[in-house]
Parts: sequence; C-alpha cells; structure tokens
Amino acid sequence: MTRFVALLRGINVGGVRIKMADLGALFTDLGFDNVRTVLASGNVLFDADGTAPDLKARIERALSDTFAYDAYVFVHPQSYLAAVVDAYPFDENIDGRHAYAVFVADDSVLDELAGIGATLDPAVEQIAVGDGVVYWEVVKGETIGSAFGKKVGASRFKTVTTNRNLRTVRKLL
Repeated sequence: MTRFVALLRGINVGGVRIKMADLGALFTDLGFDNVRTVLASGNVLFDADGTAPDLKARIERALSDTFAYDAYVFVHPQSYLAAVVDAYPFDENIDGRHAYAVFVADDSVLDELAGIGATLDPAVEQIAVGDGVVYWEVVKGETIGSAFGKKVGASRFKTVTTNRNLRTVRKLL
C-alpha cells in the first residue's frame, strides 16, 4: 500500500463548497485507508493500492457524482511531494515573498508556462521548472495580478494545473 496525496482543484472557492468531513468520508467510502484531510482547500492524504492515474479517475468520478461539479484532481505518491519540496530552487526565507509549487499534468502546458520565465520581472516573481511542477516565487499581494499569476490562472489551464503554497505542501508530508 502506498501513501498518496490528492490535490483537489477549485473547491471551497468559486461556489464549490465541500465540507472536509464529507470529503474524508467519500475517500473512506472509496475503500482508502488512513484518510486525513489537510486544511479546507482540498488536500487529502490516504493509503491505497493502485496507480495514481487509476486513483485519479476513481476520485474524480466519485467527486463529480457526489458533489455535482466537474472535479479535477491531482494524485501523487507522498514521496513525490517530498521531492518537490526538496527541489524548491529559491530562497524561501525572503520576507514579503510567497513560495509556490504549481503542479502541471500536461508536458506541453509545462513547456508553455516555462517559456514565459525569461519575460518575468524578477523584482516581482521568478519561476523554475521541475519534475511536473513549476516553482514560483512572487511578491506577497502580487500573486493574482503578476504576469505568471495571470498566465497560470487562465481558464484553459484549470483541468491541468493546481498550485499550492510550499508551506501547505510541507503539511502534506
């Protein structure tokens, strides 16, 4: 059995409200063990047999059926998130800055997002590409309005990206 992390995209924002107790119950009903939700932003730790793509499909189907919304979920072994944290390339201890990991499920989107790195104002933000992730460091208060924030927030990326503050990712370990 493997320890997995499910990162749900777009819940408890924009009208899709799911109580963490209900979310945990759904994962338990799917037959997963040691289910634990973390924060109210759609993070679930669980133990399961199977592959991440198969688990993703099962979870998305169950979420869509149970809560009546188009569910987009990223499922990774917990060890992958540990590697993401370990590989964060920027100094996390700069006051006034946020550290993010943007998880990307499509290599062409990863390449597209990486392509704007050279155009960013490093006084505001910078990015670096990792294994299935774009690391993003941005001035606090500029997240949504920054060039990269606007790019990654485009609706066409909602099915293939989700981002988490690096502090949140650490809580999932």
